[in-house]
Amino acid sequence: MKDSILQIIDREVKLLRKDNPTASASIPMRHKVQEMMDQIWDTIFFTNFHPFHHEGDAIRLGILAIFNELTLQLEILNESFGNGQIEARNIAKIFISKLHEIKEKMLTDVEAVITKDPAAACPLEVIASYPSIKAILYYRIARVLIELEVPILPRMITELAHASTGIDIHPGAKIGNYFAIDHGTGVVIGETAVIGNHVTLYQGVTLGAKAFTYDEDGVALPVPRHPIIEDNVTIYSNASVLGRITVGHDSVIGGNIWLTHSVEPYSKVTQSSSVTQPTAKY
Repeated sequence: MKDSILQIIDREVKLLRKDNPTASASIPMRHKVQEMMDQIWDTIFFTNFHPFHHEGDAIRLGILAIFNELTLQLEILNESFGNGQIEARNIAKIFISKLHEIKEKMLTDVEAVITKDPAAACPLEVIASYPSIKAILYYRIARVLIELEVPILPRMITELAHASTGIDIHPGAKIGNYFAIDHGTGVVIGETAVIGNHVTLYQGVTLGAKAFTYDEDGVALPVPRHPIIEDNVTIYSNASVLGRITVGHDSVIGGNIWLTHSVEPYSKVTQSSSVTQPTAKY
């Protein structure tokens, strides 16, 4: 006699749970995290298209919804990491208190795009349609959470942006204000990268590691291994800047460059020269 559908389901449940690393743990659900990110987006970049008539009420309700969902996701993580419900609520409260700071930083990023990209018609177009703004917003949110020592969730957030924009920013990276990514597809920013203010990256740029340091068991260690990019640097498309090197302020790195050594401030690195050349100071 053939197995019933319930018998098949029961057997599959057992097999699916067997040796599954999440079977005895709890992690946030991706679609719930995405819903929370959509709510944060709507709350930070509030427009008159919001369904509520009074702007203040809409923002207030939006913030409350963010607080409730973040608290829920943190409590789910608590089941695996044992931090407790009170701490989950406190972390959510601290995060809420930093929403205006995230907004202020994002406005500098929007301004940077307007300044750098002549195709950007207005701030509203940039906010509504530029994938870099989504990727940077998700990064800035994840960065706050990683500073609050929240596990797993920050990386989930940046990977949601990575999946939809092609821009991969690790939440461990440190990025200043007025950060612009033009086009953006294929940009990779590693965990220990440090980026100053007024930095612009074009599509395909990699701020990556040149080599890794391993412990005695052969496990890669999370030591500083990505570049430091100082203020007012522009890096053009498909350049790879690798290792714990420093690109000095007011420098330009040309397209398709493979850079593994530090360069002084006011430098220009191009394919034609293959060496660092000073540029005019301003």
